[in-house]
Amino acid sequence: MRSIFVGIEYAGKSTLIDLLDAYYQKRRRRTHLDDHFTIPDASLSPTSRAQYVHYPDDVKERMQRMQLHYHVEVIRNYPHTLIAGWHIEEAVYCDVYGNVAGNPYYPNYVHHNQRHYEVLVLEARLPDVVLIHLTADDEAIRERMRTDPHEYQIIDEQDIPDLKKRFEDEVDRSLLTRNGHLVTLDTTEKSPEESLDELLLKTDPMVTDGELAMRALPVPDGDYEVRYEKGIRKMV
Repeated sequence: MRSIFVGIEYAGKSTLIDLLDAYYQKRRRRTHLDDHFTIPDASLSPTSRAQYVHYPDDVKERMQRMQLHYHVEVIRNYPHTLIAGWHIEEAVYCDVYGNVAGNPYYPNYVHHNQRHYEVLVLEARLPDVVLIHLTADDEAIRERMRTDPHEYQIIDEQDIPDLKKRFEDEVDRSLLTRNGHLVTLDTTEKSPEESLDELLLKTDPMVTDGELAMRALPVPDGDYEVRYEKGIRKMV
């Protein structure tokens, strides 16, 4: 499944992506995980992240545009992609915080590029691209902000209702939801494991026959190795 996770900060995207990644890894499926679109790029070193926050806006825009475009090819080439935010997050946060002093976002995101990236993906006629919209109620977001604050927090508490509406509107406009390939998950009062189970259930009709067969295979709880005995595949 080629998964694109979007939603307001603190909705649980990174947590759920890590669980889905572990799910695939347990079944010996290779993934391509990219949870580094939020400025500053989480995959950079601490020193680079601290510097990136203060880059000029035109440099940020160019760097973000390059990686947004690059990940069209990632989605095309890897059957188990796990992408967080991508172009939809960029549109929302640039709109709201691009001109806010002290916020790392920039003001000049080119909005028509959202559909451009989506068209490039759709042209590949991939059968299993799923847009996953994560949300939670306002108080749950506030509580997560208080109890587990991010080092480089993007959102302001007062903006939570507006941001949630903007993400919802962007999802509604997305071309990636064609043929019903949209899953909305409310993570309020759910454990991460419960959200993963809900995601797997809701995406069952959207994945390929091969992935559905993979999901149906019983997997041992601990470490195992794959063996073939008289042509029969076993996990021992």
